Amino acid sequence: MTGNLYRGQAGLPFSSTLRVYEPLDAFPEEQRKAIAAAGAQTASRAAVENAELLASLGRITRSGGDPFPTGRTDLVRVTTAPAAGGGTSDDGADAEPELLYCPSQLVLRAGLAANALMEGIHGPLAELLIPEEQRDKHQERIDQVKARDGSIRVHTRASTWGIPFSWFSLFMDSDHKDVVEASGRILTVRVWAPITEALERARYAVANLALAAPDLDMLDDLAQLTEWLELFHVDSMVELDYGAVADKVYPDDSPMDIRLGIECLAEGDMTGAAAAYRRLASRWIPIRQLARAS
Repeated sequence: MTGNLYRGQAGLPFSSTLRVYEPLDAFPEEQRKAIAAAGAQTASRAAVENAELLASLGRITRSGGDPFPTGRTDLVRVTTAPAAGGGTSDDGADAEPELLYCPSQLVLRAGLAANALMEGIHGPLAELLIPEEQRDKHQERIDQVKARDGSIRVHTRASTWGIPFSWFSLFMDSDHKDVVEASGRILTVRVWAPITEALERARYAVANLALAAPDLDMLDDLAQLTEWLELFHVDSMVELDYGAVADKVYPDDSPMDIRLGIECLAEGDMTGAAAAYRRLASRWIPIRQLARAS
């Protein structure tokens, strides 16, 4: 059952994520032991995804009407940093790869998501979706996390029914990627880039769009994305996890189309920029329209 849940996403909306993995010493000293222990318990990446999905479904059906995570447990995803110097140590032996960690931080992220939802919904509907009593209760959890951990960097951004175009500016076709398949379907595609390269690409995009298309909505998105990435350790890795939408769009040339579009705008080539946008739109607008399909 659990494997089928992971593979099928339980019929849930397509959800994609942008994550930052940091070395252990980037975290406050008092958090490192717990993060390392949680990472060591990770059996596989599929197990982490499945556990997170099962927990979310459990919250929906939980008695008492509280849809928020309690924070008693927090999943941690783990990856490895590329070994420096070609992967060998000074004595010629294979260098041990450094582990990088991305905590789920579900308490904080659930609070942010609820706040974003409540900004557009008011009155009886808001109370029906998330009762004020439960929001207040969860705010107490957030306050406890902040009091315990101090200044917090949220390591994960999520998007449903499509990937924001600004995220693609962080990656290139040459970046390392994993295509996860089962039973003839693509379960997800994960793309990684060192945070230094991702920031360089984001700043390039911001600089060129600020000159060529200052009114473009993507410029604001990119500026916020750049500020967020600047919060993290210089040895971090950035991961784009397509999620189940990968089966609909992969192979995906979106990173190349974004870069070509920005380059065309910078050169005043409106025809080339329009062609890049058309390719993006033909790929992603049908996905976004699924959010309103009955």
